[in-house]
Amino acid sequence: MTLDDLRVFVAVCRAGSLSAVARDLGRTQSAVSQHVRRLEKETGVALVERQPRGVVPTQAGRILQAAAAEGISGLDLAVRRLRELLDGHSGYVRVATGATTVRHFMSDAVVTFRRRHPRVNLEFQTVSSGRGSFDALADGTLDLAWITLGPPVRGIEQRAVVELPWVLAVPADDPLAGRDRLDAAELSGVRLIRLPPNSTSAAHLDAACAESGVTFSHDTSVADWDTALLLAELGAGRAVVPAVPGLPVPGQGALRLVPLPGLRPLPVGWAVRRWDALSPPARAFADTVAERHHPPHGTGPAPVTWPG
Repeated sequence: MTLDDLRVFVAVCRAGSLSAVARDLGRTQSAVSQHVRRLEKETGVALVERQPRGVVPTQAGRILQAAAAEGISGLDLAVRRLRELLDGHSGYVRVATGATTVRHFMSDAVVTFRRRHPRVNLEFQTVSSGRGSFDALADGTLDLAWITLGPPVRGIEQRAVVELPWVLAVPADDPLAGRDRLDAAELSGVRLIRLPPNSTSAAHLDAACAESGVTFSHDTSVADWDTALLLAELGAGRAVVPAVPGLPVPGQGALRLVPLPGLRPLPVGWAVRRWDALSPPARAFADTVAERHHPPHGTGPAPVTWPG
């Protein structure tokens, strides 16, 4: 049983496909299968079950996968920290982001961090789901993930950085564009552009609306918040979206944003495997992003407020 056997096995369990792992690693499918078979021979139990559309871990496989992923992540972190001990000013930080994250939440922080830590490399990876981010954090391929906070996830720590109020996005000629605020109940039954299906932000909005007794119907769904805003600006529909930093001030421009103060704000922030195990550069970047969203003496997640 080698470390390479375990790495390949964990990758197979997560991908659910021998061929996909073979492509990612630049190996043959037969070579990937040999790693799994070697582990099965040494443990004496079947670790994966072959199915028509791939493979899934057996109960024994899930036990080994969890232990192997934990151990590999710890070893990778230790190697990185040993390297950083040799040179405390260099290193790299691997961050998972969504399509709109860097522009809305990190642009100023990236500039500040690069000025403070010029020899640290920042690597941004677009991850399509929170589950994908959590898997990458767990196996050590990512240091930080910027997420919409949701229910607790085993083995992952979540920390809110900013709370985003909800707004109704409409074109300037919409009958609701002139309102300075709306109660959520006033939108009951209104047809809206839907936030990304199965996303944490959509689930949070649904829960916040349920608390207010509001039910929306939907025209279409989009992949991200920016697309919803663009469609609203073009007059293709109305959208309830979080007031991400950098949006125009309500009442100005072609896109009008009407605050919905009655809906519970959306918390966003960092997910990590363990805060106390973050490398110094990763912790410094996380803190730099948080600095950009917190008041000077704030301690909790900062609420977004509109410019005066």
